[in-house]
Amino acid sequence: MGFSASNRAERSVTLAWVRQPPGVAGHRAFTDILDRLTILRATEVASQGANGVHPERLRQLAQEGARLTAQHLAAIRPARRHAVLVATVLETIASRTDDAVLMFDRIVGRLFRRAERHAEAALKRDRGAINAKVRLLARLGDALLTARRDGREAYGAVEAVIRWDDLGREVDEARRLVRPDGLDPVEIAAGAQAILRKVGPAFLGAFRFDAVPACASLLRAATLLNDLHAGRLRRLPADAPRGFIRPSWRRRIENDGLPDRNLYAFCVFVELRDRLRAGDVWIQGSRRYRAVEEQFIPRDLFTVMQDAGHLPIAVPADARTWLIERRALLDRRLADVGRKADLGTLEDVVLSDGRMRITPLQAVTPDETEAALSPLYACLPFVRITDLLAEVDRWTGFTDAFAHLHTGQPADDPRTILTAVLADATNLGLRRMADACSLASHRQLSWLAAWHLREGTYGRALGRLVDAQHRLPLADRFGSGTSSSSDGQHFPLDRRAQATGAVNPHKSSEAAVSFYTHVSDRYAPFHSKVISATAGEAAHVLDGLLHHAADLAITDHHTDGGGVSDHVFALCHLLGFRFAPRIPNIGARRLHLFAGHIPGPSIAPFVAGRIDEGLIESHWPDILRMATSIRTGVVSASLLLERLGSYPRANGLALALREIGRVERTLFTLGWIDSPDERRRTTRELNKGEAENALKRAIFFHRVGRLRDHGLQAQTHRASAVNVVVGAIVLWNTTYLQAALAALAKAGSPVPDEHLAHLSPLGIPTA
Repeated sequence: MGFSASNRAERSVTLAWVRQPPGVAGHRAFTDILDRLTILRATEVASQGANGVHPERLRQLAQEGARLTAQHLAAIRPARRHAVLVATVLETIASRTDDAVLMFDRIVGRLFRRAERHAEAALKRDRGAINAKVRLLARLGDALLTARRDGREAYGAVEAVIRWDDLGREVDEARRLVRPDGLDPVEIAAGAQAILRKVGPAFLGAFRFDAVPACASLLRAATLLNDLHAGRLRRLPADAPRGFIRPSWRRRIENDGLPDRNLYAFCVFVELRDRLRAGDVWIQGSRRYRAVEEQFIPRDLFTVMQDAGHLPIAVPADARTWLIERRALLDRRLADVGRKADLGTLEDVVLSDGRMRITPLQAVTPDETEAALSPLYACLPFVRITDLLAEVDRWTGFTDAFAHLHTGQPADDPRTILTAVLADATNLGLRRMADACSLASHRQLSWLAAWHLREGTYGRALGRLVDAQHRLPLADRFGSGTSSSSDGQHFPLDRRAQATGAVNPHKSSEAAVSFYTHVSDRYAPFHSKVISATAGEAAHVLDGLLHHAADLAITDHHTDGGGVSDHVFALCHLLGFRFAPRIPNIGARRLHLFAGHIPGPSIAPFVAGRIDEGLIESHWPDILRMATSIRTGVVSASLLLERLGSYPRANGLALALREIGRVERTLFTLGWIDSPDERRRTTRELNKGEAENALKRAIFFHRVGRLRDHGLQAQTHRASAVNVVVGAIVLWNTTYLQAALAALAKAGSPVPDEHLAHLSPLGIPTA
């Protein structure tokens, strides 16, 4: 795999091409990904493997390879070149495999979205005709009911409303207006020629699939389609498996017992997408879509850890012990809340007639607080953001965290690192930043960004800022340092990048991504990641709590409704975090009790069912192994939650985890009802995140905050850079507010302690 002078240019083009991120979802881009995989597989590197090499070392080598050109590779010594190439090819094969599956998912999903849009358009187009038919039905109904009451003949009543010939035409038109109750697979498949003829067959032929036993018929159907496409079969056999087809579709598409080939293929591709999401089907060579079992810590290692008593989780090893403890706690809490509800002594909460009414919290900030804090804020010096970052760097040396990927050394000039970071944080970009300042050229900034700015170095730099801010005495006034919150913030994509985003109609009509950020109760942002605008935030709650570089000891975590799920309640409990979200319409969320619990009359209407203790006990060893795998970083919580939550009916582990979550959510709900302080604390922490979002919006100002980056890595750098700049501002403001407090006290004008609880280090120092 060496590079000679004669073919270096060709190899350089090929190497750059196979590493490019995928384009806009479509059959051409999908074919392009498969072509890259064919070239990568032809190297036979995958057969060499990397057994015995630590995954972190492989990741570091792959990161280095992603930044090296063919010329750079040719210049390094052969042994290292071989190691870098092997790691890079293995990483690229896994990435392109995941890209292919994700693009297949998006293409199938686009068919459904298009069908939904057509259905909505047809409904709008026919709205007048539908309303006319409804009005006619109402008139006919009134006439017939009146005739029946008066004993008159029905036909005459109808003729008084409409002539029979006209009624026949109205019936024919009404029949034409009838649409299926759900999405019609026949109609969707009719417009799915690209996936039926190009994407789907190519997808089946490019990968090897495995599945749980319940999906055996789906794999047989996929094999049949692959044989049909390859010419090994000429027609769909009469005994083709069809048990995987949705029952509501089966009646619609079967004709004399045998579905149409295109419809059959469409059903296979839709089910294959759903099962890949859930982890019931997996692909060899994928990282994201591999078997759930393979994503856990090996059983032998887990057994050794368990026998040694070194499981890094917060629950006992025995399921029965856990169930007894939670049952006793739930019994006490149920009795306390039930007694207060019956007596009407719950503060700001009324439970009656099966309804829960919680009085909205009133602002507790004293009217005189703003006036008391104004002199303090007025003491803050005005400063340019570049000078602020430079001063914070002198205090903390956070730019040293941006070490060179290969040598591990910091950059020669910290100012160039700050310039590159600010280019990302403001959304200005390296070229415009180079044009705006004389410190470094675009080429220099690009080199720095390639070798010094990456997700790991951004995280370590942010960790230094968070730790420095948390050590300041004034930070104790903002919070205990043991609580945090997280929230997503939408950033729209501009025209060039819109095809790679998604539209969340609940938040915007534009394609966007979301920066999901974790913030400590002392206002310090300590983690951020980029997620799809349509992704569920709940799956990403734990990633930030587990994988950050700050020296934090978070025990309580808060989210809004987007971060709530029973699985998150369960995993937070298993890993030692107390999950305290603000659940929207909490009165509509049903409670779940253990067998033998008898709720009082005030609580009974809110109980939905019983906890399945047997399900929890039977899956307890796998639950412990899953939690240990997440805690040790073998698998990310977001990846696992996305898969477990995709199709829980077929996954016993997901169902058992849900039962644990129901226990914890019930305990939390009863505590929320009983404690106004709990409600107020959660609201306060979430408000800190909202205030920080406003600051980020002001920093990320260029192109009106629209992202132009196509790749996830570049978008992640933007999110990380904004966090670093916000972290620096929070540290700077905390430092100078602390100095201002001391100065005012020395001058005989101290700020009363009761107002300091409302002090905030958020603000944008400007020149």
